[in-house]
Amino acid sequence: MTPPIQYRRWADIPHEKVTDQISRKLITGQQMMLAQVFLAKGAVVPKHQHHNEQFTYILTGGLRFYMGDDGAEVIDVMAGEVLHIPSNVWHKAEALEDTLDVDIFSPPREDWLNHTDAYFHRK
Repeated sequence: MTPPIQYRRWADIPHEKVTDQISRKLITGQQMMLAQVFLAKGAVVPKHQHHNEQFTYILTGGLRFYMGDDGAEVIDVMAGEVLHIPSNVWHKAEALEDTLDVDIFSPPREDWLNHTDAYFHRK
């Protein structure tokens, strides 16, 4: 059975507060997820990894990524740039300025959907 076609407007999707400095909006299909992620300058996405393949496309602002288990590879991704993060690669991100990014995940992030993404709240 073919799943129904979805038509969504970002303006109609409420912001989901993740932390005091990070919020997001999600659109999910069967095999992929599209997310708008809003980060205030200085916001940190703690080090984590996931089996989902990820593209991060920066619309405005910029993120500094610390890649690998030791965070030794540092990549600044600015407006108009895209970073591909393969499955199971450790990464952390810090907002260099107020940032809007679009993340694409395959498959969808179950931890985001069921709110078990506790890594955002680790100290």
